[in-house]
Amino acid sequence: MDINTDHIPSIFRTDPARRACALLYAELESLDDITIEEKKTSLHVVFNGAAFLGVHPRKEGIRLNLVQDYCPDSSRIQKSEQVSKSRFHNEVDLTSEARIDEELARWIREAFELRAMDHS
Repeated sequence: MDINTDHIPSIFRTDPARRACALLYAELESLDDITIEEKKTSLHVVFNGAAFLGVHPRKEGIRLNLVQDYCPDSSRIQKSEQVSKSRFHNEVDLTSEARIDEELARWIREAFELRAMDHS
């Protein structure tokens, strides 16, 4: 894994956004062979050359954009967009006060595994 957990990009200007990003980095530690690409206004978490997770700063934390093959039936989903027959972009907010619980950890892992299956 190529994640520098000591470096939170400057686009995460607020303390809550920086803390939420640190929580996410800690969760991503368990995934192999991923990189984090810093874009102008977001981060892309990448496996095998394609992003499976977007990270966008918010005043009170971060918004995650997970690439999945379904839209979870959960009130936590802020927005869902079906981008193809079998791909959805699902947005979830993570505040610095929250923790990455079992449900969100599962969604992150599912997005990673879906990306891995696309390249197997």
